[in-house]
Amino acid sequence: MAASALLTGSPWLRMRLLPDAPARPFRHLHLRRSFSVRASGADGSPAPVRVRFAPSPTGNLHVGGARTALFNYLFARSKGGRFVLRVEDTDLERSTRKSEEAVLADLAWLGLDWDEGPDVGGDFGPYRQSERNSLYKQYAEKLLDSGAVYRCFCSSEELEQMKEVAKQRQLPPVYMGKWASASDAEVQQELEKGTPYTYRFRVPKEGSLKISDLIRGEVSWNLDTLGDFVIMRSNGQPVYNFCVTVDDATMQISHVIRAEEHLPNTLRQALIYKALGFAMPSFAHVSLILAPDRSKLSKRHGATSVGQYKNMGYLPQAMVNYLALLGWGDGTENEFFTIDDLVQKFTINRVNKSGAVFDATKLKWMNGQHLRSFPHDELIKAFEDRWTDTGILQESESGFAKEAAELLKDGIDLITDADAALTNLLSYPLHTTLSSEEAKPVVQDKISEVAWSLISAYDSGELGQALAEGRDGWQKWVKGFGKSIKRKVCPGPTPVNHVFRFVLLCF
Repeated sequence: MAASALLTGSPWLRMRLLPDAPARPFRHLHLRRSFSVRASGADGSPAPVRVRFAPSPTGNLHVGGARTALFNYLFARSKGGRFVLRVEDTDLERSTRKSEEAVLADLAWLGLDWDEGPDVGGDFGPYRQSERNSLYKQYAEKLLDSGAVYRCFCSSEELEQMKEVAKQRQLPPVYMGKWASASDAEVQQELEKGTPYTYRFRVPKEGSLKISDLIRGEVSWNLDTLGDFVIMRSNGQPVYNFCVTVDDATMQISHVIRAEEHLPNTLRQALIYKALGFAMPSFAHVSLILAPDRSKLSKRHGATSVGQYKNMGYLPQAMVNYLALLGWGDGTENEFFTIDDLVQKFTINRVNKSGAVFDATKLKWMNGQHLRSFPHDELIKAFEDRWTDTGILQESESGFAKEAAELLKDGIDLITDADAALTNLLSYPLHTTLSSEEAKPVVQDKISEVAWSLISAYDSGELGQALAEGRDGWQKWVKGFGKSIKRKVCPGPTPVNHVFRFVLLCF
């Protein structure tokens, strides 16, 4: 008899078994000809938006992971939903609590506050996978009882031999062992011998599965490329795809927004959702962040973690703004957004499916934009505090720091660059320059008149007004001042300019 079935999730997910495909021996799991699954509340209304960011605490928070967290955060806040933080620490050898703390600290620094998580609790905890093993075992036993999974007693040598045979036949490396159809007596015999076993999920031999991804559109897979896959290892530890499915379902996650590298995992997870009778979430797979050479961004391209940029002096506001624009835009030419702006304007349908190139130069420029958007007094104080902390400035009572900050602020994009800017300003070789042969004509040309003219401009308020008008106003005033004293005053290490800057510093 021809068998066919449709698996429809939210928004839609379809699994079709081809006509006349031989059925696998599901003992208690029956496929209807068609069915539909949509996430909804108890009263039939659409379920509330619940998204999650699930980092693995095996290293620092990568900028790609930070962008995924940001998109989840913006989606939840724009929909009035919940942002859940879940720690996926099933890699017991590499996961550390120190790394977890660092990841959480970086997320907090970015301003991405979560509603539920390992540190704040919630109604769907625990929020660390390592603390949820009893739950995974419960659902694994449920699948075993239903016939959706079976015990596999194949040794590592047998599995390697199957892969070699498949390679020689130019076939996908799918499981071809006997345990999918073994009798109860055969299974019992191995159990009595104490043979180690895994739990394998039964996958239909033929057919296809399709999902409608919120970013990538329709995506499909042929089931014959998959084969029966392991959900529980022989040591009793659950496999990633099984954990993720159980966690997302039991935490009532409505939308799974994650990196495109997880797209292939969706096939296994969709099958597990169906077998357990869970509602399917909506999926949205975000493209990778690329290096300038369009390869995957990695350490060989420079700084890649949020912590590194924080230590380099970048502002969290700038990082959030820049990461949001890596693959998203509001449809206008505007590039300057606060996090409140982003919450108001963010929509998932404006996220591009093509990769976004990480441009460190543009990030630095954007940091400068945010730095100079600070209230005037706050910006000046930030420079003063920086110079005091680094020991360049011993005291700021005289107003020197304020005047220096006013002069330098338009050319500083990172607060840490303020050190070099002030040091350069203070290190002009004035005495050496004025003693040089090149300077003699200038010194003999009544250079004191230049200094007094500057002092007069300062006393009259003319100089202060020019500084207040920013770089363009300042440059315009400098040119006019040069004409008034009948001397050339322009950018460059000329003797007149050394005197010019030295007098400014004396005010």
